[in-house]
Amino acid sequence: MYKHLYQRFLKAHPQELHFACHSHHYWPDISREAHMQYWDDSAKFVDNKWEHIFSTKVPQAQKLIAEALNLSHPEQIVFAPNTHEFVFRLLSSLDWNRKLRILTTDSEFYSFDRQINRLSELGNFEVVKVPTLPFASFHERFEKELQQGAWDMVFISHVFFNSGLACDIKRLAQKAPSDSLFVIDGYHSFLAVPVDLAPLQKKVFYLAGSYKYAQGGEGACFLYVPPGTRHRPFHTGWFAELSHLAAVGNQVGYPEDALQYAGSTMDFSGLYRLIAVLEKFKSEGLSVANIHQIVKRNQQSFLAALEKNPHPVLNAQNLVNPEISGLDRGHFLTFECPSVERTQTLVAELKRHHVQTDSRSTRLRFGFGLYHDADDIQELVSRISRLSS
Repeated sequence: MYKHLYQRFLKAHPQELHFACHSHHYWPDISREAHMQYWDDSAKFVDNKWEHIFSTKVPQAQKLIAEALNLSHPEQIVFAPNTHEFVFRLLSSLDWNRKLRILTTDSEFYSFDRQINRLSELGNFEVVKVPTLPFASFHERFEKELQQGAWDMVFISHVFFNSGLACDIKRLAQKAPSDSLFVIDGYHSFLAVPVDLAPLQKKVFYLAGSYKYAQGGEGACFLYVPPGTRHRPFHTGWFAELSHLAAVGNQVGYPEDALQYAGSTMDFSGLYRLIAVLEKFKSEGLSVANIHQIVKRNQQSFLAALEKNPHPVLNAQNLVNPEISGLDRGHFLTFECPSVERTQTLVAELKRHHVQTDSRSTRLRFGFGLYHDADDIQELVSRISRLSS
C-alpha cells in the first residue's frame, strides 16, 4: 500500500524480503532529498549554519516529535547523535559522591545495559534489574521494587528490544517516587506504537531516535526533558552554552530549557531526514495509530498463514508470550528457539532464501513495516515452508 514511498531501497533489493525493520529500517525516498538539502544548506550558510539549524530546523523537528507524542512543550526536546550520549548525561546529572540506586529491567538495550553494568562495578552504584518474563506478572513485580526505598533513577523501555513486548509506562511512571529520574526508552516504540505522554510530561524523561521506526536513519536521537528541570550534568558540551558563548570566566552555567542536556558539534543531516519523513507521513495521512493498525494487520496475517503452514520452530506456540494482545506488542514478532545454534542456523537459512531477519541469543525477530503488503506476507510464509529445518 505504501511501497511507493520506498522505491529506492526496494529497487536496490529486488529479490529480498526485508523483515528486519525493527533493526535496520528501509528509508523513504524523501529522506534522500533531505540529505542533499543538508549539504546545500551547509554550502549556503557556511559559518551561519548553526544559527539556521537552531532557529529553523530544530524547532521544526521539535514540533513534529511533540505532535507524535502529544507533548505541550516542544522546546523541551534536545538532540544528539545517539541515545548513549543521553544515557550517560542523565547518569551524570546524579550526585556521584554518594551511593546511587538504579531500578531497571533485564531487557534494556545495550547502550544503557552495558553502561550500568560497568558502573555497577563501582562501589557506590546499586543496580536492580527486574526480569520482564513472565510478562503476566511483570508490572506487579516492578511496582513492588519501586516501593523498596528511594531510587535515584528508574529506567525502562516502552517496548523491549529483545521480545517486542510493550509495558504500561503510564501505570509505572505514576507509581514511581516523585524525586526519582524516571526515564523511558522509547526507541522501539516511537512512531510505531501510539503513546500519549501528555499525562506524564511533567515527570518523565523520554528518549528515542530516527534509526528505527521514524525511518530517518542514524544520527538524530532526542531527549524530552520535563519543564522545570534544573540539572547540571557533568557530561556536557558547548551546545549547552549557545546563548552565553560571549561570557568570560570559568563558571559553568546551564540553560533552563532542554539544552541543559545538550552535547557538542554533530552532523545534523539525520535531523533533516527525520523532518522530511515525519512531514511526508503527515501528508499521507499516516498517523502513528494508522501505522500501528497497518502493521498489526500484517502481523496477524503472517501468524494466520503460519498456522496453515506450520514450521517446527517458527509457529505461534513459540512466540514470546503468545497469549498477549496486539496492543501489547511492538512492530516485531519474536520467536523463542531451542538454542542459540538453532537460532543462528535459521537466520542463515532464511538469508539464503533472501529473507532478512535478525536474532538476539535464542530469540529470532521478524519486523514489519509500511513497505510490506499482503503478497509479501504470503511470500514470506512460502519461503519459510521451504526451509530445511
